[in-house]
Amino acid sequence: MNQLLSVLLVMASTVFGPLNVVPSLHITAYFTEAVGVYAGSDVRVLGVKVGTVDEVRPAGTQVRVRLTVEPGIKVPREAKAVIMAPSLVSDRFVQLAPAYSTGPELGPDATVREDDTATPVELDQLYGSLNQLATALGPDGANGDGALSDLVKTGAEVLEGNGQKLNTMIKQLGQAAGTLAGSKDDFTGTVDNLQKFTATLAASDDQVRDVTDRLAQVSDFLAADRNDLGAALSQLATALQAVKQFIQDNRSRFKSNVDKLSAVSQVLTKERASLDEALKVAPLALGNVLNAYDPTAKSLSGRVNIREFAPGEQPVLPLPAVG
Repeated sequence: MNQLLSVLLVMASTVFGPLNVVPSLHITAYFTEAVGVYAGSDVRVLGVKVGTVDEVRPAGTQVRVRLTVEPGIKVPREAKAVIMAPSLVSDRFVQLAPAYSTGPELGPDATVREDDTATPVELDQLYGSLNQLATALGPDGANGDGALSDLVKTGAEVLEGNGQKLNTMIKQLGQAAGTLAGSKDDFTGTVDNLQKFTATLAASDDQVRDVTDRLAQVSDFLAADRNDLGAALSQLATALQAVKQFIQDNRSRFKSNVDKLSAVSQVLTKERASLDEALKVAPLALGNVLNAYDPTAKSLSGRVNIREFAPGEQPVLPLPAVG
């Protein structure tokens, strides 16, 4: 039969030319353990069989598993190999994940390292963990003096009759978590700002320490003089009471003085231009008075142009100065 098939292949290649045969994909995966995986076990992608396990052999502290994927099946270059255990009694298989969509493919004779493989937890390991937990919580462990029993009893007494409140609290915590999730951007911004603030404090550690030391000194000073400070505050309260009584007794006078001060302020505001001119001319007038004073005669010397006071008349020539 094999000879007949070979003859037919030779004849087909002679008539139709060489055939393009797509080779199978061979993969070598290294696992920490491979319990329940044997030669002939399935190789699957998304639960669909795409190949078989060819060989399972120990390789030092690892287990080397050789896989063959059917021709035409593409596997991504970053694929991982996982031993799947659907149930306790069914056969295990090797799952390649993720499924190929686009991008580079896994080449022929590829290798999947131990870091990219995973194995399920074995039943005996689960029993061992439960046994360790039970021993740690049992009479030879945390409950040696009955502490765990007392904790459970106290917890039962605390929660007795508070089931509805506990239910409400859990619901409110869920709502709060939803609110935080909806405001995650604001929350993240707050955390970033707090991080910047703490970084600033860390960068200014010397200044912060100096301020803290000075505050401690001030606190020590106030603590040492707390009696004097208390007396001063008591006297201040007495003084404030006296001021309050004085204002109550002289309220009408205060009102009258304020009203008069308001009138004066209005006059000053109205004559602001005149006051401005007077303040500008006053220094010159005082200077002229000082210059006109004759210390020998103890008198003021000056001149007066009477014609300047004549209405509508101006002197033709300026009068000569005297003195």
